[in-house]
Amino acid sequence: MKFIGIDLGWRSGESGLCRLQLQSTPTGDRLGIEDLTCRLSLEEIFAWLDKGLGEAEGVMVAVDAPTIIPNQTGTRLPDRLTHKYFGKYHAGCYPANLGRPFAERTTGVGKLLEERGFLHAPEIQAQRQGRYQIEVFPHPAMVQLFQLERIIKYKKGSLAKKRQGLLELQSYIENILPQLTPALDLTLPPGMEPWRSPLTLNGKELKHQEDQWDSLICAYIGAYWWYWGRERNWVLGDESTGYIVVPTLGADQPVPDAEKN
Repeated sequence: MKFIGIDLGWRSGESGLCRLQLQSTPTGDRLGIEDLTCRLSLEEIFAWLDKGLGEAEGVMVAVDAPTIIPNQTGTRLPDRLTHKYFGKYHAGCYPANLGRPFAERTTGVGKLLEERGFLHAPEIQAQRQGRYQIEVFPHPAMVQLFQLERIIKYKKGSLAKKRQGLLELQSYIENILPQLTPALDLTLPPGMEPWRSPLTLNGKELKHQEDQWDSLICAYIGAYWWYWGRERNWVLGDESTGYIVVPTLGADQPVPDAEKN
């Protein structure tokens, strides 16, 4: 089973892309990194996707972008629910509607994935192979999996603050994701340059690394959803309203009551 993370540039700029492969080992199931990169245009993104997957039947694509937007104005249900459950962590997401300038691009990605056989999966039978797509949002996922009191501030602020925030994110990725199930093996594929310390990066390099790590988080959320299903994940919304899959650590984080408004 392969897991794709797409940290989509909603209007312009690069999109982070990650491909993970689930492997069974004597010590348990592990996710290995097959590729971690960035691409600019949708044509480049889907060329990368097609080349890396071919006709593979077992694939989950997790996209950080609103791929289903039913409302012409206002805010989607899943967006409101992120503010309800994660607003106190500063992890509510940006409101999406069809009047927003990014809507055609983000929903277009969902449609292009459907044309390739990736069906929306707000419901799933855990560990059943298929070609799926889901919408994800890294900030609430990191709040849950990393047990944060507030989101990691690595996207805004001065260069020094972004460097420090990205360094903090790197530490959580390296120390927590390899300990979860499925475990993430952070060994990089041959030919990929080792990650540099964020403290040594300029602004453009920081953004590039930020996009890559966001895509890695997206891919991991997709793997976690496929592996555990509803047992350890929340689904905010549904296919008619748009939805966001948010991982949890299990029974100590009960699923919120279903809401329709």
